[in-house]
Amino acid sequence: MKVGILFSGGKDSTYAAWLAKKEGHDIECLITLFSKNKESYMFHTPAIEFVEKQAESMGIPLVIQETEGNKEDELEDLERAIKKAVKKNHIEGIVTGAVESVYQASRIQRVCNRLNIECFNPLWQKDQIELLSEIVRSKFEVVIAGVYAYPFDAKSVGRKIDLGFIEKIKELSEKYKINPAGEGGEFESFVLNSPMFKKKLKLEIKDVVGEGNSWTGVFE
Repeated sequence: MKVGILFSGGKDSTYAAWLAKKEGHDIECLITLFSKNKESYMFHTPAIEFVEKQAESMGIPLVIQETEGNKEDELEDLERAIKKAVKKNHIEGIVTGAVESVYQASRIQRVCNRLNIECFNPLWQKDQIELLSEIVRSKFEVVIAGVYAYPFDAKSVGRKIDLGFIEKIKELSEKYKINPAGEGGEFESFVLNSPMFKKKLKLEIKDVVGEGNSWTGVFE
């Protein structure tokens, strides 16, 4: 099937794209929402401006839609973006990186139902530790782009998601009841390299801004 990937540049949407490709779907485009609201209920915001570099490295067209990021209203912008992809890229379905968020998955499904296209969630209900392990085993190079919960701090930003990270996040999950894959918004990630990339992105975090347990990396 011809599909579009609802794409944030983070680990989940990028890994979902890889799985869709392995399953034989034709990825016609990536669809990214640029939210002006850093606290968006629906859309990832850290390092979002670099998705164009990721799309270029993958050789996949990118559909961009801006949104104010107001709760529920942002779904209208999502629908506009998907309509663009249906018209321009002739997609028949959407692939998401949703793992546990019923809020996100149900709203994306509702939009797809209105547009009469399919919605695929290849990561849905995966064990989060196993998901992280699969991503590492598949040779994805992923860094933490931002953290937004205790006990994380500024030093957590920029850390690679590797086997050491997985062991540490298992401990933190057991002790502090956080979602190990960041499904509760505890952290956001950014993919620098994957099997779909023609070349690794050469981006570095030049600064970390925030306070307390809420910190975001500034890439360059």
